[in-house]
Amino acid sequence: MKREYTMNSSKQFLENIKNKSPLVHHITNYVTVNDCANATLAIGASPIMTAQIEELEDIISISSALVVNIGTMDKIEAFLTAPKIANAKNVPVILDPVGAGASKKRNEVIENMLINSKFAVIKGNLSEILSIAGISANTKGVDVSEDDKNTGIMKTSQIATKLAKTYNSVIIVTGKDDIVADENNAYKISNGVAYMSKITGTGCMSASILGSFIGANEDYLTSSIIAISTMGIAGELAYEKTKNIGSGSFRVSLIDNLSMMNEKIFEKYAKIEKIF
Repeated sequence: MKREYTMNSSKQFLENIKNKSPLVHHITNYVTVNDCANATLAIGASPIMTAQIEELEDIISISSALVVNIGTMDKIEAFLTAPKIANAKNVPVILDPVGAGASKKRNEVIENMLINSKFAVIKGNLSEILSIAGISANTKGVDVSEDDKNTGIMKTSQIATKLAKTYNSVIIVTGKDDIVADENNAYKISNGVAYMSKITGTGCMSASILGSFIGANEDYLTSSIIAISTMGIAGELAYEKTKNIGSGSFRVSLIDNLSMMNEKIFEKYAKIEKIF
């Protein structure tokens, strides 16, 4: 279900997470799994982390959302199987196609997933999204390339809406400014700070926050907008508190600010603009 975002949605969407405490099932990479679990708890949801094939059906059956992050390619069978189970059980799936375009095998896995499963949200940096869209991209491992950073906001938004229509998904393109789009609407989110790249896992944590919002709310577009802005706001506030201390303190403060998020903070700091 997709609707048009309004700022006054934030209170209800945040409250729904606290009241429902949705169970968010993660199949994610081993580098950031602990931070993803803590981010999920901080925003008010409940995380579970398992990729065991034998229990996927049982766990997905009790989950409100599934997050699939392919950052470490050690769970390919789970990547391919879990979204199909979730689709059959009407559990929304968030795909974080980390490193799309970086290797032939990674591209094959992503293509298989996109052909055989439905995703509520697909989130990636511009190089990853361009790769999925079949447009030439200059990947740099899991990071966006310098060349792709020069793609303008309008062109990025148009690519995102086209991809949203192709896959019937909300598309999120992360970067200095984030783009959140469905097939008819595109929004620019200008929250966040460059320092967030100084710790590993902020993108992975964003997917966890997405899973938390989408697990508690039926409007995937609005959930995605609020989730991405929430993560950015938490990063801004954490940076202001710890910029003279260091990245370890920043990481802790980021989780702190996610746990303290409410509609007043959100409405004060959210920088959201509709592109079309």
